[in-house]
Amino acid sequence: MQKLKQKIKFFLIPILIFAGSTSFVVPAESIQIRVYAHLKISEVHTIINLGMYQLIGDGTMIADCRPLMDFKLTVNGDSIEVRKNEILMGIFKYIKFVSDNGSELKLKLSNPDRKIRTYQDDLSFMVSEGFIKIINEIVLDNYIAGVTEAEAGSRSTVEFYKVQAILARTFALAHINKHALEGFSLCDQVHCQAYYGKPRDQNIYKAMEGTKGKVVVDENLNLIVAAFHSNSGGQTANSEDVWGSHTSYLRSVTDSFSLKMPNAKWERKMLKEDWLSYLKLKHNFPTENEEEKEAALNFKQDSRLIFLECNNSRVPLKNIRLDLQLKSTFFSIKQIDKDTVLFTGRGYGHGLGMCQEGAMRMVKLGYSYTDVLNFYYQDIQLIDLHKLNFFKDE
Repeated sequence: MQKLKQKIKFFLIPILIFAGSTSFVVPAESIQIRVYAHLKISEVHTIINLGMYQLIGDGTMIADCRPLMDFKLTVNGDSIEVRKNEILMGIFKYIKFVSDNGSELKLKLSNPDRKIRTYQDDLSFMVSEGFIKIINEIVLDNYIAGVTEAEAGSRSTVEFYKVQAILARTFALAHINKHALEGFSLCDQVHCQAYYGKPRDQNIYKAMEGTKGKVVVDENLNLIVAAFHSNSGGQTANSEDVWGSHTSYLRSVTDSFSLKMPNAKWERKMLKEDWLSYLKLKHNFPTENEEEKEAALNFKQDSRLIFLECNNSRVPLKNIRLDLQLKSTFFSIKQIDKDTVLFTGRGYGHGLGMCQEGAMRMVKLGYSYTDVLNFYYQDIQLIDLHKLNFFKDE
């Protein structure tokens, strides 16, 4: 027990020291998320939705902001022009809306045009490479709630939201400095985690309350890589088969819960000539040889394989999936007429970790969120980070 305490104590150091580490960290009070990270924004409206804000420009307070106040922010050279009711309030290098507790701000992009989103807590704006860069400095659990809806969809069950919230929190803390060199923690794209602002489904807040502070760790007390996908097709994958590196917790499991779900099966037709040419030209697979040609035209996966192979020739299935934009690597191939081959696929996604549709099925059948996590991840523990602070004084 003393060794365990010493090990946990070693990892309890400030969170920002770890750049992409998966070791134990203490949850930050807030996290900086770049929103609309994929867009080139030249004009945006900010509308106070709830509570009070202070509008700060280059370190000086410009205005106290009340609900329904609308400010237009426009790129002006390397600065941002701020207008309220078309009245110029100034031109600044850096704009920040500092929230009172529980405040919310709506963003309406006008160039490019996008639908309104609602964000909680603080937002800052600056010009980067000629366009507006927006950072949402948000309380961690508010961010996790937004990610949970973005990744799990709305109108799901509280128990499934609990699973998704724990995985989202685990991922965020494990990758807290993914974009540190760019001046923020994470972005709002799937490169990090999808995040579209405040969630609409109130069940998410019930799930957040029921799993507050919980994260998933492996047998060495490291935060896991919280991988998940849409549908496993009946079997999840091993980490080394997808990423090339072994983990103790991302092990292949037979997943009957994913069957008969929307993304359990798929099909794709392709011209026989195009398929054989692709293998030959892209992967130097010798389709001119009868044995290799036969293997390419009659390929079967009853359980997950890593390669399409024959004799000394083989092609990684993950490369085929990427090149042909297939839903998964879990597919079989057969020739259905003289000119056509049919890909009969199972599942949707990389196949690692939690199958979302399988997890939804599990909770519908009465399984708990801990049952789901222990089914899809092997040799893991659920840890409440907020209760680990006592180790600091040991």
